[in-house]
Amino acid sequence: MTSMDLQTIFRAVLALLYAVAGALHLAVPAPFVAIVPGWVPAPEAVVMLTGIAEIAGAAGIGQGWVPRLRAAAAWGLAAYALCVWPANVQHMLLDLARPRHGLGLAYHIPRLALQPVLIWLPLWAAKVTAWPFRPR
Repeated sequence: MTSMDLQTIFRAVLALLYAVAGALHLAVPAPFVAIVPGWVPAPEAVVMLTGIAEIAGAAGIGQGWVPRLRAAAAWGLAAYALCVWPANVQHMLLDLARPRHGLGLAYHIPRLALQPVLIWLPLWAAKVTAWPFRPR
């Protein structure tokens, strides 16, 4: 399988995952609002806006959907993944403070460690960057 095929597959996977996540942010905002750090103003509005951003990113990066906007969508999804990192840390801290430690470190540590991949992946899948792969 060539990297071009993998990029196409990952664009489709990212589009699906971000569309579902965005729809969940809009349809069931409470769990997302609960993990917004306290320093973020208007958590309900932020969750709604992030849901819209996820859906827009999904539409922009998806195979065959608005290909002219693919690079912009990739940058947007990368920035989004960076911006929600504090909420993921907040989720871990809240979860681990529960009596039975919620989902535990086995869930939260890989989730936080993979955040850089979620920043890089849309950029690679949309061909904004070829790093770390070298063109032949």
